[in-house]
Amino acid sequence: MKFENIPSPCYVIEEDLLRGNLEKIKNTGDRSGVEIIMALKAFAGWGVFPIIKEYIPLTTASSVNEARLSFEEMGTLTHSYAPVYKTEEFGEFMKYSSHITFNSLTQWEKHKNTVADYDRKISCGLRINPEYSVVDTGLYDPSSAGSRLGITSEQIGDKLPEGIEGLHFHNLCESDSYALEKILEQIEEKFGRFLSEVKWLNMGGGHLITGKDYDTSHLISLLKNFRKKYPNLHIIMEPGSAITWQTGVLISTVEDIVENHGIKTAILDVSFSCHMPDCLEMPYKPKIKGATEAVSGKPTYRMGGNSCLAGDFVGDWSFDNELKIGDRVIFEDMIHYTMVKTTTFNGVAHPSFGIIENNGNFGMIREFWYDDFKSKLS
Repeated sequence: MKFENIPSPCYVIEEDLLRGNLEKIKNTGDRSGVEIIMALKAFAGWGVFPIIKEYIPLTTASSVNEARLSFEEMGTLTHSYAPVYKTEEFGEFMKYSSHITFNSLTQWEKHKNTVADYDRKISCGLRINPEYSVVDTGLYDPSSAGSRLGITSEQIGDKLPEGIEGLHFHNLCESDSYALEKILEQIEEKFGRFLSEVKWLNMGGGHLITGKDYDTSHLISLLKNFRKKYPNLHIIMEPGSAITWQTGVLISTVEDIVENHGIKTAILDVSFSCHMPDCLEMPYKPKIKGATEAVSGKPTYRMGGNSCLAGDFVGDWSFDNELKIGDRVIFEDMIHYTMVKTTTFNGVAHPSFGIIENNGNFGMIREFWYDDFKSKLS
């Protein structure tokens, strides 16, 4: 078993699966004639950036730290977007950015002269809000009523501000190409008057190109037709989850089993709160290798985290055999939106990060120690 001798806890990415996703995404970009860049907010494990940049050499960043990481570890300027830019940080953003998108007209007015006076050309854009939702989970819906993200058509008016070269929308979340098609209809209806004026259109993230049932042929056709309609536009897409979708796992170990009111909980050496926060935030129930949904008559357990948060658990799963202390529990698809969102709440140890290479060997990329916890606090 390939995970058997890997230290626990550990995030493990598989090189062959990662390369498979990257090939599919690159092929989609090449065939449709659009530029695909990597969103660091979904995955920033720079230990595997050398593999990623063989296929996708450009990035998008939403903070100075992400922009700097892109520059240092991908060797490239980034496309930057943040809901707000602090004056004292904006110079750093410019240093690491080829493109900067502004979330509001106020932000553009505040920083436009600084960009114009910079010693290198930076292409500027506005994030637009089509006010149309295709995302079911409110936490991830940028077009919900009252959203702080993006500028509405009414707010822009009839004319784009001088100096704006592009538009950026991000209204998908692990969505298919048919959701994008609906969004593009809204973009044309509400912002079509600008599409022949600008140089680029960034279609944001949330495109689950590597999902099992994603219709890439439909996406390619959709993008080709859109480009024919607006030949002036350079089209950009920035998938996040799709790059590392189903490329790796989180290995954990059963440290104790407790029972209360007939409910058995396997307490692990990982935490949902600290290491798998989307399981509690969204919420969603991840898959575990060798386990199923609860089945009457089979050994059934909750999975409990090792923090002292009362709600640090998810359940229930059934197994073929009773779990024992020391057994491995392997959570599937735990690379995207996990490591980037982890915390050291309670001082809980951060899982290591490693890779199973194409030759089948395991390589440890990074381990985390007390100093990593301590240095974060003061």
